[in-house]
Amino acid sequence: MDVQRRRWVVWSVGLFAYLIGVMHRTSFGVAGLDAADRFGAAPAALSGFVVLQLLVYASLQVPVGVLLDRYGARRLVIAGALTMAAGQALLALATSLPLAIAARVFVGVGDALTFISVLSVVTAWFPARQVPLMTQLTGLLGQLGQVLSAVPLVALLHGPGWTPAFLSAAGIGIFAGAAVAAVFRNRPSGAPAPPPAPSPREILDGLRLSWSEPGTRLGLFTHMGTQFSGMVFALLWGVPYLVAGQGMSSGAASALLTLFVAAGVVAGPLFGEFTARHPMRRSWLVIAVIAVTAACWTAVLAIPPPAPRWLLVVLVVVLALGPPGSMIGFDYARTFNPGHRQGTAVGIVNVGGFTASLLVTLAIGVLLGIAGPGGAGGYTPEAFRVAWTIQYVVWAIALVGVIVARRRARRKMAEEGTVVPPLREALAARRRARRDDRTGTGSRPPR
Repeated sequence: MDVQRRRWVVWSVGLFAYLIGVMHRTSFGVAGLDAADRFGAAPAALSGFVVLQLLVYASLQVPVGVLLDRYGARRLVIAGALTMAAGQALLALATSLPLAIAARVFVGVGDALTFISVLSVVTAWFPARQVPLMTQLTGLLGQLGQVLSAVPLVALLHGPGWTPAFLSAAGIGIFAGAAVAAVFRNRPSGAPAPPPAPSPREILDGLRLSWSEPGTRLGLFTHMGTQFSGMVFALLWGVPYLVAGQGMSSGAASALLTLFVAAGVVAGPLFGEFTARHPMRRSWLVIAVIAVTAACWTAVLAIPPPAPRWLLVVLVVVLALGPPGSMIGFDYARTFNPGHRQGTAVGIVNVGGFTASLLVTLAIGVLLGIAGPGGAGGYTPEAFRVAWTIQYVVWAIALVGVIVARRRARRKMAEEGTVVPPLREALAARRRARRDDRTGTGSRPPR
């Protein structure tokens, strides 16, 4: 098999492992009300499941980045798939709250090992000009895992029941790990070997240098501001909000989650192409995504529930712009850091959105417990309406962070009088693409 075909096979298997990881990650969100009944969990306790999962995920991102630079992607993806499968099996059999919480910790650990490892293989196997688009496709096609949660997993939950549903999820996770072991490779054969494993001192220096790079911080705040709203909606509170807060049926709520994924899949390639063609305009796209998301939530929350169905559809479509917007953060990590530090830089960026997601998930659970008429709390439309307003705090922090980090990154580039090497390569690829368009290179004769 030639290298070009091989890269698509390797990427497809990595994408499949990530897609199954997303299914594991979001499976508790579609089962939120079922879990509340099974474990007798109040809103704050229910949010604690996902908060702990996200806390584990976010806290492991920088260590995973270091492990990625040291051990390579294949080992980490296999370990992640098997760890998530173990967590789902434990959740399937759990009848007490502590065991269920432990199960979600396993899912968080395995999830943390997967995504940035798959992204590193994209960078190793594909030409630089294709990397932004392939990054978007990986992130967005991986979100089809939410469809597996919203449709077949929900059907199993409401049919055979809790245990068969989560044991099935564990089984497909084991299959994903086996597929990665058989096919997935860190880099093409004949590619230069990675540098020797860094010493502890070099690891600390790499962390310091990655964080001191303004482009890395720009990526972190990009990821924070764009990702968290859709993540919180899809991971836990979207279905309860649509059902208990807006009066929709479970089937209609699951359909909207499917729309969320489909809209993101459409937006992802467009965002990726824009990022590749206009690397110096990426931040404006980020700011636009944050602003539109905040405006749409404002329109929904300003109307006493239930909101018009068409407005909820618009909200879900706008939320779907968040995941492709967050992928731009990884592009900042790639273009502002040298190759030997990119795993660490991507790990730092990934902390942003998941830290924001876990804090907002927890805050919504707490507010649901105290909001509503007379402070009684619960899954009421009034309580949900108050709880979702916590998002504005994160949007404000992220916007300030993006603007300040962008200014510092541009100032550094101006002072040095250079463009950082990965960004220079992206700009050169953009110029070549424009030149090819003008000259008709390829299928058309030159004009």
